[in-house]
Amino acid sequence: MELKLFVGYLFATIVGITLGLIGSGGSILSVPILVYVLGVEPIIATAYSLFIVGTTALFGGIQKAQQKLVDYKKVVLFGIPTLLSVFVTRRIIVPRIPEVIFSTSSFILHKSVFIMVVFAIVMIFASVRMIKPFQIVIGEENQNLNYRKIFFQGILIGLIAGFVGAGGGFLIIPALLFLAKTPMKKAVGTSLFIVAAQSLIGFLGDLRSDQILDWNLLLTFTLCSIIGVFIGSFLSKKIDGDKLKTGFGWFVLAMGVYIILKELFIK
Repeated sequence: MELKLFVGYLFATIVGITLGLIGSGGSILSVPILVYVLGVEPIIATAYSLFIVGTTALFGGIQKAQQKLVDYKKVVLFGIPTLLSVFVTRRIIVPRIPEVIFSTSSFILHKSVFIMVVFAIVMIFASVRMIKPFQIVIGEENQNLNYRKIFFQGILIGLIAGFVGAGGGFLIIPALLFLAKTPMKKAVGTSLFIVAAQSLIGFLGDLRSDQILDWNLLLTFTLCSIIGVFIGSFLSKKIDGDKLKTGFGWFVLAMGVYIILKELFIK
């Protein structure tokens, strides 16, 4: 096995371990690993990431379901607008983005660079969510749900997740907490099922006759990530998840800044 493949699959396992430990955030590293370690073209990497994130989240969601920590009504409530949005994004919006977004005599913004920069901005936003814990206001579950806000939040989550290939758990969990009045532990389990569904549907939006996918790389990366989830779930009983989430948030922030610098300024 080539060194870069070994390192890439090792990082894939770490992605899964992080998901198993803190319930979100780890999947956002899939695209940088695929692009910068394994040399996958950014647009293809976002498609791969959706499959990896979706499959890994599904296994994590099944674990939470066995613990009765999934609200299936809210999976449907958030899932329908999110699924529609992510599928349209991958099938229609992303393919129609021009190869050259913006150009001057001294600067050209290509589609692949644009996607990576947007992805880095999403990483920075996600890192802030991890570094600064939520101030959760405890209320009665399922009381006075704002269905209109939930619908539009689902559309927004699907758009972002579909565009950058991330799971969107860092957006779904706050929505479940504050819009759907869901307890934290159940919000994590419910989020995993929503992430799994939207990511796999988004990946289906990428399956076209002219799309060539490296299934060997994709399935191996996914398997390593799934193994990591089980390792992370085991370690979560022994490690303080809150402290780990804060440290990981700083790492994601640094990665987001690095991607922006590399794509726009470092050649």
